[in-house]
Amino acid sequence: MILMNEIPDRFWGLFRSINRSTYIEALLRINEEYEYSNYFLSREVCLQVLEEYFVQKRLVIWQDELEDEADELLPPASRVLNWLLRAGWLRKVDDYASMTVNIVIPDYAAVMIEAFFKLSSDEEDETQIYIQNIYAILFSLKHDPRAGISLLNTAYVNTKRLNKSLQDMLHNMDKFFASLLEQKAYGELLKEHLEGYVEEIVKKKYHILKTSDNFYLYKNDIKRWIGSLRDDIGWMEEMSRRSANRVTAADVAEKLDQIERGFDHIEHRISNMDKEHSRYIRATVTRLNYLLNQEDNMKGLVIRLLNHLSLVDDPEEAIEKAGNCMNLSQMAILSDKSIYKKRKSRTEFKETLVPDEEPTELTAEEILNLNRVKNRYSRKEIESYIESRMVDGRMEVREDTIRTPEEFEKLILAYDYSIRRKSLYKVEDMDPELVDNGKYRYPRLVFVRRNEV
Repeated sequence: MILMNEIPDRFWGLFRSINRSTYIEALLRINEEYEYSNYFLSREVCLQVLEEYFVQKRLVIWQDELEDEADELLPPASRVLNWLLRAGWLRKVDDYASMTVNIVIPDYAAVMIEAFFKLSSDEEDETQIYIQNIYAILFSLKHDPRAGISLLNTAYVNTKRLNKSLQDMLHNMDKFFASLLEQKAYGELLKEHLEGYVEEIVKKKYHILKTSDNFYLYKNDIKRWIGSLRDDIGWMEEMSRRSANRVTAADVAEKLDQIERGFDHIEHRISNMDKEHSRYIRATVTRLNYLLNQEDNMKGLVIRLLNHLSLVDDPEEAIEKAGNCMNLSQMAILSDKSIYKKRKSRTEFKETLVPDEEPTELTAEEILNLNRVKNRYSRKEIESYIESRMVDGRMEVREDTIRTPEEFEKLILAYDYSIRRKSLYKVEDMDPELVDNGKYRYPRLVFVRRNEV
């Protein structure tokens, strides 16, 4: 909290400023140049860096609360640099020997700029760095006689940071569940899943925990070393003697226990991430299947009906209209089968067995229900199939109409579509003759538009 006392009040004006994004980008550019500087950055170098940035971006800078009318006449680079100096994000250091003005980044501003960099960058996840640091530190404590208690404290700090990073990763997975219901089309949801969840979570974060170079590769060695160090009483006494803060052997053992408990928490968090990942995948597949089959799937139609009833002004009237239009003739809805039947004995079961019947030829509806061909073609594709083969508003099925299995499936789906109430087409002759072209056998159907008859 010492750095908090050094921050000036006008420092926080950046977050209220209308030019906030411009100031943050300018700070990131100066910080990038600052990292490669051997000493200070001169004012001229800072202006040159900002001028190159403004030439590329062509940004508009609005008048800020710390500026006056004279500042508006300055070039964008000088104007932004002056504002950052006034607000305390940068500080001037006058070098009277060389007669130059140097620019430095205060310690408190460096912390904030580092946060801006993490928020805007797409770098590798920090979980891999933390686990490798812990591994290297405990290896040094095990094999290097010069290692002291400070390394053990650093290992504990990295363990806490690794736990925090995994906890943030776990909590941030929730936002992808909300995006599932926001997508109304199959393609939009698939794009959100592949470019959002797979790219941001699976490849950059979750994948790191599951590849060959993962957490479990280091965990076993780390736990084994912690156990051996805890059992080595002489090593713990030596660590306490080296410490300048009068640390006892019991304190060293407690620190090792804390690191071990931290790794137990890490395993629990990874287990929870596995559960969340599996839950999200199941929810995504269910949502994709719903968007793909919502017009033919009973559950999808029921959901659409309930959503419609929740939006209308008069639900009672809407329920009455829906009841008059519903078709309850399918056996999938009306059935005399009870939910539970008492199990019969083995002898009664054998008596009720009947000989196997010879298989009968399936109807078109049975073929559709067994093979789920409906999922392969959308309603627009079936309408396009009929429309493309119409001549003078009529599609006549002949011997040369069907040549491939796809065309045969589309013909079956076209007939299935034509008998629906909301279909744009219908079959003119409901008792047509059969056509046999050598490969397929099908009725000689004639499709016409409903509004033309």
